[in-house]
Amino acid sequence: MKLRILPKGSKKLLNAWAFYDWANSVYSLTIVSAIFPIFYGALFRVAEIEKVEVFGGEIARAPLISYVTSAAFLFIAIVTPLVSGVADYLGNKKVFMKFFCYLGGVSCIGLYWFSLENIYLGIICYFFGIVGFWVSFAINNSYLPDIAYPEQQDAISAKGFSLGYIGSVILLLFNLAMVMSPSTFGILDTADNAAEIIAMKYSFVTVGIWWILFSQYTFFYLPKGRKREGKRENVVLNGFRELKSVWLQLGGEVRLKKYLVAFFVYSMAVQTVMLIAAYFGEEEIQWGSDDERTMGLIVSIMLIQLVAILGATLTAKASGRFGNIKTLMFINFLWVIICIYAYFLITPIDFYVAAGFVGLVMGGIQALSRSTYSKYIPETKDTASFFSFYDVAEKIGIVIGTFLYAAIIQFTGSMRDATIFLGVFFLLGFYLLTKVPKKP
Repeated sequence: MKLRILPKGSKKLLNAWAFYDWANSVYSLTIVSAIFPIFYGALFRVAEIEKVEVFGGEIARAPLISYVTSAAFLFIAIVTPLVSGVADYLGNKKVFMKFFCYLGGVSCIGLYWFSLENIYLGIICYFFGIVGFWVSFAINNSYLPDIAYPEQQDAISAKGFSLGYIGSVILLLFNLAMVMSPSTFGILDTADNAAEIIAMKYSFVTVGIWWILFSQYTFFYLPKGRKREGKRENVVLNGFRELKSVWLQLGGEVRLKKYLVAFFVYSMAVQTVMLIAAYFGEEEIQWGSDDERTMGLIVSIMLIQLVAILGATLTAKASGRFGNIKTLMFINFLWVIICIYAYFLITPIDFYVAAGFVGLVMGGIQALSRSTYSKYIPETKDTASFFSFYDVAEKIGIVIGTFLYAAIIQFTGSMRDATIFLGVFFLLGFYLLTKVPKKP
């Protein structure tokens, strides 16, 4: 079938780009936030163990998944600039996007075989699911200036977010129905697994199929990519050269540099919370029955997503009245309180309250952080390179945050102690924001 080449700014092209959010957002909700954390904890509870032998030693379930996540984001931080450099010079950006999309989708399907007996296979699938999602997402984001004019970009970005939310919720509700009432879908207990566990495995397969299937609409209309003009020297390392160029330019941008340092510190805590919140709730909260645990965690995740929309709106209004930095300082202070509160969580109601406040501050801090960074970038500089630097800094922060979080759990044996560690980073972020000059 011959692909159609649509002009920049065309409605069909913009919709196709935004539709990738519909395709891949099911991964972030079902795998990262909802079903997989429940499944992962259930495996250990059924086996009546807390540790598993892996990589030559015994490690508890919480630090294991955090270490794997940390390693995945380290890989992402390295491979994304490599892919960016090669794709820009060869003009075949879509080939790379397809590869990482399919890698992520197949890895999600592979989670069907995740078990404590096949722990290495499970870890590999989990690892490459993260890689496939984030790298393909980064490549899709890089298409925005190619397919949309500046005045169109905000609206189509918002549309992508909305499509992603709607699509992921639809599939999550279907998967939740399977997990809560597996017999309705013809899923029965076997000698090896309870019907609920099998239903969770099927949910991973649905995520992979959904992701790969619906991405085809995006791939049909997206252009191959624009080939960079001029000599193609140092193709492989070009992405790293651009990052180095931005780093050197930061020397003369005091306000931007100080803001980036503050962002790096508090962002590693924000991203770590996003990645481990469901695991914390699964392990530390006294839910009662397994069904109550499953439903409670799903409700908490949905609550976070819904409240995040309100949080983003309130944050935008607050920044307009009080300024970006003051608003970010206040949000960091709220995060400190949330981390302290998390240390004492016991009951489901406690967790629901925490989830509501997390959604409120999570919905705004990411959007406001990015828009603040955008405002501080000098107009004469290459914005694409600056945002590539921003994204890599964020990923490195995730590596450090998840690794330290896992290390604290491993040495103290408590996820609650690790929440206090996150609070320290938010407190430090608050302090560093006070050092950001009001003017360049």
